[in-house]
Amino acid sequence: MPTFTIYAALAAFAAALVALILYHFMVVVPALRRARELLAVHDGLIGGGAGASVRLSAIEAAQLAEQSGLKRVAQQVSELEALARTDVSRVGFVRYDAFEDTGSELSYALALLNREGDGVVISSIYSRTDTRTYGKAVNRYKPAVNASEEELRAIEMARSSS
Repeated sequence: MPTFTIYAALAAFAAALVALILYHFMVVVPALRRARELLAVHDGLIGGGAGASVRLSAIEAAQLAEQSGLKRVAQQVSELEALARTDVSRVGFVRYDAFEDTGSELSYALALLNREGDGVVISSIYSRTDTRTYGKAVNRYKPAVNASEEELRAIEMARSSS
């Protein structure tokens, strides 16, 4: 019996040793190789080796290119924001019957405004004999001259649209 336990202990020891050797070659050796490569790069940069100035120049050039790109993007964003303040982005449209003898809501008021509430409200009044169209300036969501109830509703619809 005692020789069996010695052989079992030796076999367990040998298996552990084989596992340790496999771990060493599969995990430790590649990690050490990578660490040596990083250390060589570090020493080259710190020590001012031949590759250091090339690498630092490449990093500096990439950083300058990124800064230039960011400046261009910031300029484009500024231009787009300025354009967005003046574009017609708020619209209100109201159809109605201007006269009792006409139906189908053929008259309308159309408000075309920017984000600041500046723009125009256009009204078209339909009757059986003719159609008349009027335009009124709007400043800060307020018409420059007296406005009809429908025009005011169109302006309010434009104000609440996004």
